[in-house]
Amino acid sequence: MQGWLYEEPSIWLFLFITVVLGGSAAWMTGRAIALTWRPRWQLIVYLLILGAAVRFIHFALFQGTLLSPHYYAVDAVVLVIIGSLSFQHTRARQMTTQYRWLYERVGPFSWREKASHPNG
Repeated sequence: MQGWLYEEPSIWLFLFITVVLGGSAAWMTGRAIALTWRPRWQLIVYLLILGAAVRFIHFALFQGTLLSPHYYAVDAVVLVIIGSLSFQHTRARQMTTQYRWLYERVGPFSWREKASHPNG
């Protein structure tokens, strides 16, 4: 995996910088975009910018390659996955709390219409 997924000498650096630090920022970004009812494409744009910031942290602190399309893509994909999960989780919670008479929660990331009652 070293050299393909991350360039640092240890996977722990990749996990800490990209998954923990960048992932927590991506989670909060996904949550913020969902809470303000913005579209998903805006989330992707913000996460791609966050991916550049994570790449800069790898470069500045651990002598990683700054302008590497390969490692930027790896960082960005991880952040987009985490941010999208956060967006969907928050959106499912929003839909089932703000419109509880219309929707019910099916799982942590989804909802469905409530079955209509025969008495109206």
